[in-house]
Amino acid sequence: MKAVLQQISGWFGGLPNVTAQALPVRIGGADFGRKSRARASMAGFDQTLLWVTVALLAWGLVMVYSATIAMPDNPRFARYAPTHFLMMHVLSLAVGFVAALITFQIPLATWEKVAPWLFVASLLLLVAVLIPHMSHSVNGARRWIPLGFMNFQPSELAKLAMVIYAADYMVRKMEVKEKFFRAVLPMAVAVAVVGVLLLAEPDMGAFMVIAIIAMGILFLGGVNARMFFLIATLLVVAFSLMIATSEFRRERIFAYLDPWTEHNALGKGYQLSHSLIAIGRGEIFGVGLGGSVEKLHWLPEAHTDFLLAVIGEEFGLVGVLCVLGLFFWLIRRIMHIGRQSIALDRVFAGLVAQGVGIWIGFQAFINIGVNLGALPTKGLTLPLMSYGGSAILMNLVSIALVLRIDYENRQLMRGGRRA
Repeated sequence: MKAVLQQISGWFGGLPNVTAQALPVRIGGADFGRKSRARASMAGFDQTLLWVTVALLAWGLVMVYSATIAMPDNPRFARYAPTHFLMMHVLSLAVGFVAALITFQIPLATWEKVAPWLFVASLLLLVAVLIPHMSHSVNGARRWIPLGFMNFQPSELAKLAMVIYAADYMVRKMEVKEKFFRAVLPMAVAVAVVGVLLLAEPDMGAFMVIAIIAMGILFLGGVNARMFFLIATLLVVAFSLMIATSEFRRERIFAYLDPWTEHNALGKGYQLSHSLIAIGRGEIFGVGLGGSVEKLHWLPEAHTDFLLAVIGEEFGLVGVLCVLGLFFWLIRRIMHIGRQSIALDRVFAGLVAQGVGIWIGFQAFINIGVNLGALPTKGLTLPLMSYGGSAILMNLVSIALVLRIDYENRQLMRGGRRA
Protein backbone atom coordinates (compact mmCIF):
# COMPACT_ATOMS: atom_id res chain seq x y z
CA MET A 1 0.00 0.00 0.00
CA LYS A 2 2.83 2.36 0.87
CA ALA A 3 4.49 1.67 -2.51
CA VAL A 4 1.24 2.46 -4.32
CA LEU A 5 0.88 5.78 -2.46
CA GLN A 6 4.48 6.65 -3.34
CA GLN A 7 3.79 5.87 -7.02
CA ILE A 8 0.69 8.14 -7.05
CA SER A 9 2.67 10.85 -5.28
CA GLY A 10 5.30 10.65 -8.02
CA TRP A 11 2.65 11.05 -10.71
CA PHE A 12 1.23 14.23 -9.21
CA GLY A 13 4.48 15.93 -8.38
CA GLY A 14 5.52 14.33 -5.11
CA LEU A 15 9.30 14.39 -4.90
CA PRO A 16 11.86 13.71 -2.19
CA ASN A 17 13.03 16.45 0.15
CA VAL A 18 16.45 18.02 0.33
CA THR A 19 17.43 21.66 0.56
CA ALA A 20 18.98 23.37 -2.43
CA GLN A 21 19.87 26.75 -0.95
CA ALA A 22 23.29 26.84 -2.57
CA LEU A 23 21.87 26.69 -6.08
CA PRO A 24 22.40 29.87 -8.14
CA VAL A 25 18.87 29.91 -9.57
CA ARG A 26 15.32 30.25 -8.29
CA ILE A 27 13.51 26.92 -7.83
CA GLY A 28 10.51 27.99 -5.76
CA GLY A 29 9.39 26.63 -2.43
CA ALA A 30 9.75 22.89 -3.11
CA ASP A 31 12.84 20.94 -2.04
CA PHE A 32 14.33 18.10 -4.03
CA GLY A 33 16.94 15.42 -3.56
CA ARG A 34 18.08 11.83 -4.07
CA LYS A 35 16.55 9.94 -1.13
CA SER A 36 15.74 6.28 -1.66
CA ARG A 37 12.02 6.64 -0.94
CA ALA A 38 11.54 8.34 -4.34
CA ARG A 39 12.78 5.36 -6.33
CA ALA A 40 9.34 3.78 -6.54
CA SER A 41 8.35 6.44 -9.11
CA MET A 42 11.61 6.77 -11.00
CA ALA A 43 11.29 4.14 -13.72
CA GLY A 44 11.45 5.54 -17.26
CA PHE A 45 9.84 8.96 -17.57
CA ASP A 46 6.71 10.78 -16.47
CA GLN A 47 3.97 8.74 -18.12
CA THR A 48 1.18 10.90 -16.68
CA LEU A 49 2.66 13.95 -18.41
CA LEU A 50 2.70 11.99 -21.66
CA TRP A 51 -0.93 10.90 -21.32
CA VAL A 52 -2.17 14.39 -20.43
CA THR A 53 -0.42 15.62 -23.59
CA VAL A 54 -2.03 12.83 -25.63
CA ALA A 55 -5.43 13.74 -24.15
CA LEU A 56 -5.05 17.38 -25.24
CA LEU A 57 -3.91 16.29 -28.71
CA ALA A 58 -6.78 13.82 -29.12
CA TRP A 59 -9.40 16.32 -27.94
CA GLY A 60 -7.89 18.93 -30.24
CA LEU A 61 -8.09 16.52 -33.18
CA VAL A 62 -11.80 15.90 -32.54
CA MET A 63 -12.51 19.62 -32.19
CA VAL A 64 -10.56 20.54 -35.33
CA TYR A 65 -12.72 18.08 -37.27
CA SER A 66 -15.88 19.45 -35.66
CA ALA A 67 -14.86 23.06 -36.41
CA THR A 68 -13.95 22.40 -40.06
CA ILE A 69 -16.43 19.79 -41.28
CA ALA A 70 -18.72 22.47 -42.76
CA MET A 71 -15.97 24.65 -44.23
CA PRO A 72 -16.37 23.27 -47.82
CA ASP A 73 -19.79 25.02 -47.87
CA ASN A 74 -17.83 28.27 -48.06
CA PRO A 75 -16.92 29.13 -51.69
CA ARG A 76 -13.39 29.88 -50.50
CA PHE A 77 -12.93 26.23 -49.46
CA ALA A 78 -15.30 24.62 -51.99
CA ARG A 79 -12.54 22.50 -53.53
CA TYR A 80 -11.70 20.89 -50.18
CA ALA A 81 -13.23 17.65 -48.91
CA PRO A 82 -15.02 17.76 -45.52
CA THR A 83 -12.12 15.77 -44.04
CA HIS A 84 -9.34 17.91 -45.60
CA PHE A 85 -8.37 19.78 -42.42
CA LEU A 86 -8.74 16.62 -40.35
CA MET A 87 -6.31 14.73 -42.59
CA MET A 88 -3.85 17.64 -42.61
CA HIS A 89 -4.00 17.79 -38.82
CA VAL A 90 -3.43 14.03 -38.58
CA LEU A 91 -0.40 14.46 -40.88
CA SER A 92 0.93 17.23 -38.63
CA LEU A 93 0.49 14.99 -35.59
CA ALA A 94 2.32 12.14 -37.33
CA VAL A 95 5.24 14.38 -38.29
CA GLY A 96 5.25 15.83 -34.78
CA PHE A 97 5.33 12.40 -33.12
CA VAL A 98 8.27 11.29 -35.28
CA ALA A 99 10.13 14.53 -34.46
CA ALA A 100 9.32 14.06 -30.76
CA LEU A 101 10.67 10.50 -30.77
CA ILE A 102 13.90 11.70 -32.36
CA THR A 103 14.13 14.60 -29.90
CA PHE A 104 13.72 12.27 -26.94
CA GLN A 105 16.81 10.32 -28.06
CA ILE A 106 19.07 13.41 -27.98
CA PRO A 107 20.84 14.11 -24.65
CA LEU A 108 20.44 17.58 -23.17
CA ALA A 109 24.19 18.04 -23.36
CA THR A 110 23.88 18.00 -27.16
CA TRP A 111 21.16 20.66 -27.10
CA GLU A 112 23.40 22.80 -24.92
CA LYS A 113 26.21 22.57 -27.47
CA VAL A 114 24.03 23.50 -30.45
CA ALA A 115 22.00 26.23 -28.67
CA PRO A 116 23.74 29.22 -30.37
CA TRP A 117 23.57 27.57 -33.79
CA LEU A 118 19.88 26.76 -33.41
CA PHE A 119 19.23 30.40 -32.54
CA VAL A 120 21.18 31.57 -35.61
CA ALA A 121 19.25 29.10 -37.80
CA SER A 122 15.95 30.49 -36.51
CA LEU A 123 17.11 34.03 -37.34
CA LEU A 124 18.03 32.98 -40.89
CA LEU A 125 14.59 31.41 -41.37
CA LEU A 126 12.93 34.57 -40.03
CA VAL A 127 14.85 36.52 -42.67
CA ALA A 128 13.98 33.97 -45.36
CA VAL A 129 10.25 34.23 -44.65
CA LEU A 130 10.41 37.93 -45.58
CA ILE A 131 11.70 37.13 -49.08
CA PRO A 132 8.64 37.19 -51.43
CA HIS A 133 9.41 34.10 -53.54
CA MET A 134 10.42 31.96 -50.58
CA SER A 135 7.36 32.52 -48.39
CA HIS A 136 3.61 32.12 -48.42
CA SER A 137 1.45 35.18 -47.70
CA VAL A 138 -1.98 35.06 -46.00
CA ASN A 139 -4.04 38.22 -45.39
CA GLY A 140 -0.99 40.39 -46.02
CA ALA A 141 1.23 38.57 -43.50
CA ARG A 142 4.35 36.64 -44.55
CA ARG A 143 4.80 33.98 -41.87
CA TRP A 144 5.05 30.65 -43.69
CA ILE A 145 7.61 28.82 -45.82
CA PRO A 146 5.91 26.19 -48.06
CA LEU A 147 7.46 22.72 -47.73
CA GLY A 148 5.01 20.81 -49.92
CA PHE A 149 3.41 18.62 -47.26
CA MET A 150 3.02 21.54 -44.82
CA ASN A 151 3.63 25.27 -44.42
CA PHE A 152 6.38 25.83 -41.87
CA GLN A 153 6.21 28.90 -39.61
CA PRO A 154 9.73 30.00 -38.54
CA SER A 155 8.34 31.94 -35.56
CA GLU A 156 7.41 28.60 -33.94
CA LEU A 157 11.01 27.40 -34.27
CA ALA A 158 12.15 30.77 -32.89
CA LYS A 159 10.18 30.12 -29.68
CA LEU A 160 11.96 26.79 -29.13
CA ALA A 161 15.31 28.32 -30.12
CA MET A 162 14.82 31.15 -27.62
CA VAL A 163 14.07 28.67 -24.82
CA ILE A 164 17.27 26.71 -25.48
CA TYR A 165 19.46 29.73 -26.24
CA ALA A 166 18.29 31.72 -23.19
CA ALA A 167 18.88 28.71 -20.90
CA ASP A 168 22.39 28.22 -22.31
CA TYR A 169 23.03 31.96 -22.08
CA MET A 170 22.11 32.09 -18.38
CA VAL A 171 24.38 29.13 -17.61
CA ARG A 172 27.27 30.91 -19.30
CA LYS A 173 26.50 34.25 -17.61
CA MET A 174 25.80 32.88 -14.13
CA GLU A 175 28.85 34.54 -12.58
CA VAL A 176 27.93 38.01 -13.89
CA LYS A 177 24.15 37.79 -13.60
CA GLU A 178 24.04 40.82 -11.27
CA LYS A 179 25.63 43.08 -13.89
CA PHE A 180 23.20 44.63 -16.36
CA PHE A 181 25.55 45.35 -19.27
CA ARG A 182 27.24 41.94 -19.15
CA ALA A 183 24.27 39.73 -18.34
CA VAL A 184 21.04 41.37 -19.47
CA LEU A 185 21.91 43.74 -22.32
CA PRO A 186 23.19 41.05 -24.78
CA MET A 187 19.98 39.02 -24.31
CA ALA A 188 17.91 42.19 -24.75
CA VAL A 189 19.67 42.83 -28.07
CA ALA A 190 18.98 39.24 -29.20
CA VAL A 191 15.28 39.60 -28.34
CA ALA A 192 15.17 42.96 -30.12
CA VAL A 193 16.62 41.45 -33.31
CA VAL A 194 14.03 38.66 -33.23
CA GLY A 195 11.33 41.26 -32.53
CA VAL A 196 12.27 43.39 -35.53
CA LEU A 197 12.09 40.36 -37.84
CA LEU A 198 8.75 39.21 -36.38
CA LEU A 199 7.16 42.66 -36.56
CA ALA A 200 8.20 42.85 -40.21
CA GLU A 201 5.99 39.81 -40.98
CA PRO A 202 4.00 41.10 -38.94
CA ASP A 203 3.56 38.73 -35.97
CA MET A 204 3.32 40.67 -32.72
CA GLY A 205 1.82 37.69 -30.88
CA ALA A 206 4.90 35.52 -31.45
CA PHE A 207 7.13 38.43 -30.41
CA MET A 208 5.21 38.75 -27.13
CA VAL A 209 5.65 35.04 -26.40
CA ILE A 210 9.38 35.11 -27.19
CA ALA A 211 9.91 38.23 -25.05
CA ILE A 212 8.12 36.58 -22.11
CA ILE A 213 10.18 33.39 -22.55
CA ALA A 214 13.43 35.38 -22.41
CA MET A 215 12.28 37.43 -19.42
CA GLY A 216 11.08 34.36 -17.55
CA ILE A 217 14.33 32.45 -18.02
CA LEU A 218 16.38 35.49 -16.99
CA PHE A 219 14.33 35.80 -13.81
CA LEU A 220 14.42 32.07 -13.01
CA GLY A 221 18.14 32.08 -13.77
CA GLY A 222 18.70 34.48 -10.88
CA VAL A 223 18.91 37.90 -12.53
CA ASN A 224 18.58 40.72 -10.00
CA ALA A 225 14.90 41.49 -9.34
CA ARG A 226 15.41 45.23 -9.91
CA MET A 227 16.85 44.55 -13.36
CA PHE A 228 13.99 42.18 -14.08
CA PHE A 229 11.38 44.82 -13.26
CA LEU A 230 13.32 47.36 -15.32
CA ILE A 231 13.18 44.99 -18.32
CA ALA A 232 9.47 44.36 -17.71
CA THR A 233 8.81 48.11 -17.63
CA LEU A 234 10.75 48.64 -20.87
CA LEU A 235 8.78 45.85 -22.56
CA VAL A 236 5.46 47.30 -21.44
CA VAL A 237 6.50 50.72 -22.78
CA ALA A 238 7.67 49.15 -26.06
CA PHE A 239 4.43 47.24 -26.62
CA SER A 240 2.40 50.32 -25.67
CA LEU A 241 4.27 52.36 -28.28
CA MET A 242 3.66 49.65 -30.90
CA ILE A 243 -0.06 49.82 -30.20
CA ALA A 244 -0.14 53.62 -30.07
CA THR A 245 1.65 53.99 -33.41
CA SER A 246 -0.42 51.35 -35.23
CA GLU A 247 -3.97 52.23 -36.22
CA PHE A 248 -4.78 48.55 -36.79
CA ARG A 249 -3.70 47.60 -33.26
CA ARG A 250 -5.45 50.60 -31.71
CA GLU A 251 -8.71 49.56 -33.36
CA ARG A 252 -8.34 46.09 -31.88
CA ILE A 253 -7.92 47.55 -28.40
CA PHE A 254 -11.01 49.77 -28.81
CA ALA A 255 -12.98 46.80 -30.17
CA TYR A 256 -11.93 44.72 -27.16
CA LEU A 257 -13.15 47.42 -24.77
CA ASP A 258 -16.60 47.52 -26.40
CA PRO A 259 -17.15 44.75 -28.98
CA TRP A 260 -20.94 45.20 -29.13
CA THR A 261 -21.20 48.60 -30.83
CA GLU A 262 -22.30 48.44 -34.47
CA HIS A 263 -18.95 49.67 -35.73
CA ASN A 264 -16.89 47.19 -33.68
CA ALA A 265 -19.26 44.21 -34.00
CA LEU A 266 -18.95 44.39 -37.78
CA GLY A 267 -15.28 45.39 -37.73
CA LYS A 268 -12.35 44.58 -35.47
CA GLY A 269 -14.62 43.18 -32.76
CA TYR A 270 -16.34 40.70 -35.08
CA GLN A 271 -14.32 37.67 -33.96
CA LEU A 272 -14.57 38.56 -30.28
CA SER A 273 -18.31 39.17 -30.37
CA HIS A 274 -19.00 35.84 -32.10
CA SER A 275 -16.61 34.04 -29.75
CA LEU A 276 -18.59 35.38 -26.79
CA ILE A 277 -21.87 34.37 -28.47
CA ALA A 278 -20.53 30.83 -28.98
CA ILE A 279 -19.44 30.49 -25.35
CA GLY A 280 -22.73 31.99 -24.17
CA ARG A 281 -24.72 29.46 -26.20
CA GLY A 282 -22.85 26.61 -24.53
CA GLU A 283 -24.04 27.54 -21.05
CA ILE A 284 -23.13 24.82 -18.50
CA PHE A 285 -23.01 21.56 -20.47
CA GLY A 286 -22.91 22.76 -24.08
CA VAL A 287 -25.06 22.02 -27.09
CA GLY A 288 -23.32 18.72 -27.81
CA LEU A 289 -20.40 17.65 -30.00
CA GLY A 290 -20.97 18.84 -33.57
CA GLY A 291 -23.86 21.11 -32.56
CA SER A 292 -22.04 24.45 -32.76
CA VAL A 293 -23.75 27.12 -34.89
CA GLU A 294 -20.99 29.74 -34.71
CA LYS A 295 -18.53 27.46 -36.52
CA LEU A 296 -20.86 27.57 -39.55
CA HIS A 297 -19.04 30.52 -41.18
CA TRP A 298 -19.92 32.99 -38.40
CA LEU A 299 -16.79 32.68 -36.28
CA PRO A 300 -13.57 33.24 -38.31
CA GLU A 301 -10.59 30.99 -37.56
CA ALA A 302 -12.78 28.64 -35.51
CA HIS A 303 -10.25 25.81 -35.97
CA THR A 304 -7.16 27.86 -35.02
CA ASP A 305 -7.27 30.97 -32.82
CA PHE A 306 -10.88 30.45 -31.63
CA LEU A 307 -11.02 26.69 -31.13
CA LEU A 308 -11.79 27.20 -27.44
CA ALA A 309 -14.96 29.11 -28.38
CA VAL A 310 -16.20 26.02 -30.27
CA ILE A 311 -15.29 23.87 -27.25
CA GLY A 312 -17.25 26.26 -25.05
CA GLU A 313 -20.28 26.10 -27.33
CA GLU A 314 -20.28 22.32 -27.73
CA PHE A 315 -19.13 21.30 -24.22
CA GLY A 316 -20.16 24.35 -22.21
CA LEU A 317 -18.56 25.63 -19.03
CA VAL A 318 -17.67 22.07 -18.06
CA GLY A 319 -15.59 21.64 -21.23
CA VAL A 320 -13.77 24.96 -20.79
CA LEU A 321 -12.96 24.10 -17.16
CA CYS A 322 -11.61 20.71 -18.27
CA VAL A 323 -9.30 22.42 -20.76
CA LEU A 324 -8.14 24.85 -18.06
CA GLY A 325 -7.55 21.97 -15.65
CA LEU A 326 -5.49 19.97 -18.13
CA PHE A 327 -3.29 22.94 -18.99
CA PHE A 328 -2.89 23.88 -15.32
CA TRP A 329 -1.72 20.35 -14.47
CA LEU A 330 0.56 20.20 -17.52
CA ILE A 331 2.31 23.50 -16.80
CA ARG A 332 2.63 22.78 -13.08
CA ARG A 333 4.24 19.42 -13.81
CA ILE A 334 6.64 20.85 -16.40
CA MET A 335 7.77 23.55 -13.97
CA HIS A 336 8.15 20.90 -11.27
CA ILE A 337 10.45 18.84 -13.51
CA GLY A 338 12.50 21.96 -14.17
CA ARG A 339 12.91 22.68 -10.44
CA GLN A 340 13.86 19.07 -9.82
CA SER A 341 16.52 19.25 -12.54
CA ILE A 342 18.00 22.43 -11.07
CA ALA A 343 18.12 20.79 -7.65
CA LEU A 344 20.18 18.01 -9.25
CA ASP A 345 22.69 20.67 -10.41
CA ARG A 346 21.45 20.43 -14.01
CA VAL A 347 20.79 24.14 -14.43
CA PHE A 348 20.62 24.19 -18.23
CA ALA A 349 18.12 21.33 -18.36
CA GLY A 350 16.06 22.88 -15.58
CA LEU A 351 15.85 26.27 -17.28
CA VAL A 352 14.91 24.61 -20.58
CA ALA A 353 12.01 22.75 -18.91
CA GLN A 354 10.82 25.90 -17.15
CA GLY A 355 11.18 27.87 -20.38
CA VAL A 356 8.91 25.34 -22.12
CA GLY A 357 6.44 25.73 -19.25
CA ILE A 358 6.49 29.52 -19.63
CA TRP A 359 6.02 29.24 -23.40
CA ILE A 360 3.07 26.83 -23.36
CA GLY A 361 1.53 28.39 -20.26
CA PHE A 362 1.69 31.99 -21.47
CA GLN A 363 0.44 31.18 -24.96
CA ALA A 364 -2.45 29.12 -23.56
CA PHE A 365 -3.25 31.96 -21.14
CA ILE A 366 -3.37 34.52 -23.97
CA ASN A 367 -5.48 32.29 -26.24
CA ILE A 368 -7.97 31.42 -23.50
CA GLY A 369 -8.15 35.06 -22.40
CA VAL A 370 -8.85 36.20 -25.97
CA ASN A 371 -11.59 33.61 -26.46
CA LEU A 372 -13.26 34.60 -23.19
CA GLY A 373 -13.03 38.32 -23.95
CA ALA A 374 -10.64 38.94 -21.05
CA LEU A 375 -7.79 40.04 -23.36
CA PRO A 376 -7.60 41.90 -26.69
CA THR A 377 -7.74 39.75 -29.83
CA LYS A 378 -4.31 38.36 -30.70
CA GLY A 379 -3.43 35.72 -33.28
CA LEU A 380 -2.09 32.96 -31.04
CA THR A 381 -3.25 29.36 -31.27
CA LEU A 382 -4.14 27.10 -28.33
CA PRO A 383 -1.03 24.89 -27.80
CA LEU A 384 -1.41 21.17 -28.58
CA MET A 385 -5.05 21.61 -29.66
CA SER A 386 -5.47 24.17 -32.45
CA TYR A 387 -4.99 23.39 -36.13
CA GLY A 388 -1.51 24.26 -37.37
CA GLY A 389 1.33 22.07 -38.59
CA SER A 390 4.43 23.91 -37.39
CA ALA A 391 2.83 24.84 -34.05
CA ILE A 392 1.92 21.20 -33.32
CA LEU A 393 5.39 20.09 -34.46
CA MET A 394 7.23 22.49 -32.13
CA ASN A 395 4.84 21.82 -29.24
CA LEU A 396 5.53 18.09 -29.46
CA VAL A 397 9.28 18.63 -29.75
CA SER A 398 9.21 20.83 -26.64
CA ILE A 399 7.21 18.24 -24.66
CA ALA A 400 9.70 15.57 -25.78
CA LEU A 401 12.51 17.77 -24.44
CA VAL A 402 10.79 17.94 -21.06
CA LEU A 403 10.29 14.15 -21.02
CA ARG A 404 13.98 13.72 -21.86
CA ILE A 405 14.90 16.02 -18.97
CA ASP A 406 12.69 14.01 -16.64
CA TYR A 407 14.24 10.76 -17.93
CA GLU A 408 17.77 12.03 -17.26
CA ASN A 409 16.72 13.26 -13.80
CA ARG A 410 15.46 9.80 -12.93
CA GLN A 411 18.66 8.22 -14.25
CA LEU A 412 20.71 10.44 -11.94
CA MET A 413 18.49 9.71 -8.94
CA ARG A 414 18.98 6.00 -9.57
CA GLY A 415 22.71 6.59 -9.33
CA GLY A 416 23.36 6.62 -13.07
CA ARG A 417 25.66 8.98 -14.92
CA ARG A 418 24.64 12.27 -16.43
CA ALA A 419 23.90 11.84 -20.15
